[in-house]
Amino acid sequence: MNTSELVHPSHVQRQAVVYVRQSTPHQTLANQESLQMQYGLRQRAVELGWGPSDVQVVDSDVGRTGSSIKGRRGFQQLVTDVTMGKVGIILAYDATRLARNCSDWYQLLDLCGYRDCLIADRDGVYDPGSVNGRLLLGLKGTISELELHTLRIRLTAGILSKAQRGELALTLPTGLIRDPSGQVFKHPNLEVQSRLELIFDTFLKQKSASKVVRFLKDRDLTIPRQDRQGDIRWRPATEAAVCLILKHPAYAGAYTYGRSRSMGRHGPEKGSLQKPLPREQWKVCIRDKYPAYISWETYERIEAMLQDNSSLYDRNKRRGVPRPGKALLHGIVYCGECGHKMVVQYKGGTRYLCNHLRQQHQVPVCQYIPGDPIDDHVVRLFLNAFSSVELDLHGKVVENARQERDEVLRSHRQQLDRLRYQARLAERQFNQSDPDNRLVTAELERRWEQALRDLKAAEEAFERQQQQYPNLPTLDTATRKALENIGNHLPQWWAQGRLSPQHKKALLRSLIDKVVIRRVRRDTVHTRVVWKGGEVTAAEIPVPVGSLADLSQAKKLETEILRLSAEGLSDDTMAQRLTHEGYRSPMRLVVLPSTVRTIRLRHRIFITRHQSHPRRIPGHLTVPQLAEKLHVPFHWIHDRIHNGTIRVAKDKETGLYLFPDRPKTLERFRKLLAGKLHNLRF
Repeated sequence: MNTSELVHPSHVQRQAVVYVRQSTPHQTLANQESLQMQYGLRQRAVELGWGPSDVQVVDSDVGRTGSSIKGRRGFQQLVTDVTMGKVGIILAYDATRLARNCSDWYQLLDLCGYRDCLIADRDGVYDPGSVNGRLLLGLKGTISELELHTLRIRLTAGILSKAQRGELALTLPTGLIRDPSGQVFKHPNLEVQSRLELIFDTFLKQKSASKVVRFLKDRDLTIPRQDRQGDIRWRPATEAAVCLILKHPAYAGAYTYGRSRSMGRHGPEKGSLQKPLPREQWKVCIRDKYPAYISWETYERIEAMLQDNSSLYDRNKRRGVPRPGKALLHGIVYCGECGHKMVVQYKGGTRYLCNHLRQQHQVPVCQYIPGDPIDDHVVRLFLNAFSSVELDLHGKVVENARQERDEVLRSHRQQLDRLRYQARLAERQFNQSDPDNRLVTAELERRWEQALRDLKAAEEAFERQQQQYPNLPTLDTATRKALENIGNHLPQWWAQGRLSPQHKKALLRSLIDKVVIRRVRRDTVHTRVVWKGGEVTAAEIPVPVGSLADLSQAKKLETEILRLSAEGLSDDTMAQRLTHEGYRSPMRLVVLPSTVRTIRLRHRIFITRHQSHPRRIPGHLTVPQLAEKLHVPFHWIHDRIHNGTIRVAKDKETGLYLFPDRPKTLERFRKLLAGKLHNLRF
């Protein structure tokens, strides 16, 4: 029986669709009355004039939220059928069943109005193509979206209020459990407790999560992980798992809520991508709420170390982990021109390069600066500052070694106790099974054998560790004395190469916050060393350049060489005097005789040499004498001496290259000229 004047024969000739939806699976199970009322709309369609066979029920979206169209296949198919003109009326209990998002709701209204499809709910029948019908339906859709927002705000406020009191039960990390009364305790398994403490202690010593993983794997130790049921599973250590433990504030006794933000906005993917928030943006942080494995100060120290160890040191203000490269200021050197962090380039020698603006804006590189002079200057400042420090590290080294040995061996003993229990448990389960039930006994036997294999592997690993730590380390007398006064012996150890590049960089970072460098001239770099505490040491450092023209004192140097050459001084004497006056060569911090000779010959100034030794040495031939006999230029012999083709040492008294005055000498040189010999040795 038709009860609405809006229903026309053209509507009845098409299908009537009853759309059924509930927001969550829990509502589907707990709120059966609402579900039955929605299915009851089939009778409403019959009363409006549709036959029972023409009424279709769409209930594939039961348990799906209406805040988005994503994941709602039933609603998507309904929109498709309306677009194709198959639907004459859509029946829903109310507008919230169809959509709680105005974008989806108005899209459906536009399609229904275009295809002359009616919409009905428990209050009446509406024509989306009419002004009044669209107005009423639009209001219902807006109210449903506002209602969803109101419900969400109300629920979120309740959750946040409970979290601010520390009463909201959150998922606890491995090592903490909650009893039925809601009280949180440390895990009763002592192996879990000691393994977590070992991870924190090792990180504070090694200062790197990857080194913690390597430490555990080298000693055949696993870490506890918690499955979905809350049971402990022992797994090999990974960097992600170790970082998850180190970053969780619950181990410092803090109750936290809102430490991350979901990046998904709608649909079932919401919450799949979580963005960590800085600590000042956490919604709730209550200290001393849980039993702590570490103090809050230690947690802050670990957090700062993890942030500082970020590998993207060229894109942010973090230093990164000390690496084995030659550049000692890697991660703490900054550009004095633009203020950005500089990177290291090893091609063509160690250099500090500022390419941040080039990467961002495709502009030329700020600075290329040779790294060795800067490193040497900073190391000298560091050693001078460290030499006044009096430390006795011998006792600390022995104590750390003892603690490490005790912790590792204790962890292995606890691991053996756990594996022995699992092996005994598997044995009891196998013995208590029915021998005739081979399907069960075969699986129990396999588990028992696997437990025995794991136990044997752990026992072998324990024996290896016992052999590795037989006694406390013993040091020779020299090393022990050096450790007792490390401040005075550190420069010697540094020069002898007893420290790795990683150790050198770690030592520099212990006193130096950053180093700012700026090239003020082609051959000079202004260096500012910022120490821990804010003190600054500034200096101008000479750096190598490619040619004489790049020297800032090139003109003065040339003038001085011409003046001294007029006095008849030798190249060596002029080089020593000019070095004493503060001049230098392009690639050296001193003036080389070759630089003096180059400038002198450029001006065609020749110095008559007054030899204090005789030109002719009995029984020997000098280079000019040998060149005269061979009819070759004397520099031909000098070139081959310098490149190693002719190996001969200078005479200590005369300072000349002397060759035996024998026919065999001339014969060997002639063979070298003819290509029959490739090198000569005298």
